[in-house]
Amino acid sequence: MERVVITGMGVVSPVGNNLKTFWNNIISGVSGISDIDTFDVTNHKTKFAGIVQDFNAEELLGNKEARRLDRFSQFALVAAEQAWEDSKLNINCIDSERLGVYVGSGIGGLETLIENIDVLRQKGPRRVSPTLVPAMMANAAAAQISIKWNAMGPSMSPVSACAIGNTAIGEAFRLIRSGEVDVMFAGGTEAAITDLSIASFGNATALSTRNDNPTKASRPFDENRDGFVMSEGAGILILESLSHALNREANIYAEVIGYGASSDAYHIVATHPEGKGAYLAMRSALKSASILPEEIDVISAHATSTEVGDISETMAIKQLFGKQAYQIPVTANKSMLGHMLGAAGGVEAIALAMSLKEGIIPPTINLEKPDPLCDLDYVASIARHEKINTGLSNSFGFGGHNAAIVLKKYE
Repeated sequence: MERVVITGMGVVSPVGNNLKTFWNNIISGVSGISDIDTFDVTNHKTKFAGIVQDFNAEELLGNKEARRLDRFSQFALVAAEQAWEDSKLNINCIDSERLGVYVGSGIGGLETLIENIDVLRQKGPRRVSPTLVPAMMANAAAAQISIKWNAMGPSMSPVSACAIGNTAIGEAFRLIRSGEVDVMFAGGTEAAITDLSIASFGNATALSTRNDNPTKASRPFDENRDGFVMSEGAGILILESLSHALNREANIYAEVIGYGASSDAYHIVATHPEGKGAYLAMRSALKSASILPEEIDVISAHATSTEVGDISETMAIKQLFGKQAYQIPVTANKSMLGHMLGAAGGVEAIALAMSLKEGIIPPTINLEKPDPLCDLDYVASIARHEKINTGLSNSFGFGGHNAAIVLKKYE
């Protein structure tokens, strides 16, 4: 079987729209949560989110292309371009039939859909955009990446809610490992901060309402958390077979060595209270990687800052790792990023790859008073410099979808 490595990474996020800025901010504990200023939030329970700032799609993609794309596809294309440039791949020196794209989105072009519903109601059917469907469909981002880079290999948009990023990376890893392709774009993208979505999640009492202090709102594992913070962005990685990467003397960030997936088979939105599905996904990932639990040096938790979610993930980690669970540093990127939904797994994989390469574990900010039921070694407040070799990243989503990946420092 082929070994699989990460040779390029691109990110658009509330804490930075390139890899360097993103990494420097998350290891510094910078929060990307701010007040919503893109629509009227007067009557909303929650008035803040993790919003991507200073993103000019027209400047980055050109006016014509930007206008025909929903924001989630804009994010994906910009992150993919960063990852491609970072990898230093040459389109003229690659077999297009062995280049694929696995990039997903949980909600797709919600903003485009809402805009056209408004047009339909206010101006009639003749004014609805003929490009509505190709702009809003969940596979639009993957399709646009495939077209731009002439990627004629497998292209797919996994829809596993907030587990999408890890699902995409994991399935791309399997394709490369089996020898079917040489290179894959993999990750997730999301741009669903709209009047409608904030209202819906708010009415479901899922969102934090800490409107007086948004940067303190996302509090994974903290006793005073009151819900998750909705966010947006994209995280795209270039995965490549080791033989292909070595042949062109590529820079390698980390190696992907394992992937596991499972279902809670419990509830459409509620996490299994005992974390059974999370445990199964992590166990499967370690089995895929052919490593023992004691070989994991750091865990990037899904940790959305909800009571049931944080507690059940903690329980799952304890079940899998036993006493060793208390010796493994656990970090929660969502404390700074908010919950990027379908983009979360890709962005958090990028953070984990950087952690392994640099020996720095990003902090879990706002963890001031740990929930008594969340008693692991959370990296709270400030980053930790530590020699780490192998990391596990978790992503879980509505519908009971669970996906875990294992990354290893490449030497």
